Formats: sequence, structure tokens, C-alpha cells
Amino acid sequence: MSTRSQLRFVQRVEQTNGTADNADRVAQVYRHSDGYPESVLLDLVQLKQLLDATRAERGPSYTAATFVFLDKLSTVGLYLDGDPERTIDATQPANLLDPANMEHLDQPLFLLGHGVEDPADGIHGDEEYLYVVELPTKTPFDEPAEWTVRVSGHSTFPRWDGPTDEAFKRASWQFQGALKDARSELVAESA
Repeated sequence: MSTRSQLRFVQRVEQTNGTADNADRVAQVYRHSDGYPESVLLDLVQLKQLLDATRAERGPSYTAATFVFLDKLSTVGLYLDGDPERTIDATQPANLLDPANMEHLDQPLFLLGHGVEDPADGIHGDEEYLYVVELPTKTPFDEPAEWTVRVSGHSTFPRWDGPTDEAFKRASWQFQGALKDARSELVAESA
């Protein structure tokens, strides 16, 4: 059974000259499976460590894209080597691009399971968790800074195919704080 979730990566835009025309930068991702906090927070911690080590954090859209890439990469191993029906060789990842190598696969997980969402279009309505990952406003040359996260309670937000902002505004948050603290606090509570 899937645990669906929506993750919003946000970077606050500092207002200049008192105008309200600067909107926050937002990228939103739908995750079909393993959307429970223990899994998502572990993936976010690993993503943050990788981006810090490589100095590759570039804002919400890049961070969301990397999150999806790493999540898909973690499942592609299920389709490489080992199974005689599968003709994809781990030493030749380009084989993944050959549709003939996919004919025996029925909806492979590494091709599904995620969506890049338009925050204005709404959520599906069957998600169980919402996440907001707030990235610091900085340049790529700054030292890595802490991310803050909000994790909704289990299904504690409106569940309809309506405006996304409303669901995120009305959600009850079981955790709000530093990413480094989120996983240990939420895992300790569920144990």
C-alpha cells in the first residue's frame, strides 16, 4: 500500500522597496510511495548532506529535481542485472533508454512514483502527509545553512483536488523546526 505525500521546497524572497511583487520561490513534488516521515526525512537528510558536500544547492527547483532523481535512482537497481528476463546491464545505464529493454516490465517504479506539481493546480486529495522544506536565501558560494521543515500530521489537512495553498494553510503540523532535529524527534515519537 502506498503512502502518498506532497513535498514543497520553498525559498523565501526578501521584499525590496516595500513592494509585494516578489513571490516566494516554490517547487512541489508528489511522491506516490514511502511518504511517511521516517522515510521522507531520511531522504531529505541524505539529500542535504549530498548538496552540502558538493556545494550544489541552487534553490527550490534544483533541490526538488535532485530529490526526485535520487529517489528514482534508489529504485532503478531493482531492474538491473540478476533477473534473466531483464536485459539491462548495470555497466551500461544507457540501456535504460532503449524501449526494447523495457517491454517485459509493467510500469517500472523508476519511471513512475513521482510528479512535479504546479502548486496552483491543487493536490490529488489522497495524500497522507504534507512537507514544507524551507531553504535558506543564499548564494551558492555561502557556507551551507540549515534547512527547516514542517511535517503535517497524518491526513490533517483538507483532502480534495482543490487549491494547494489552502491545504498547506489548513494543515496541522506535527513538527516544525530544523531538519537535523525532525527525524530523531518524529521517529522517537512513533517508536
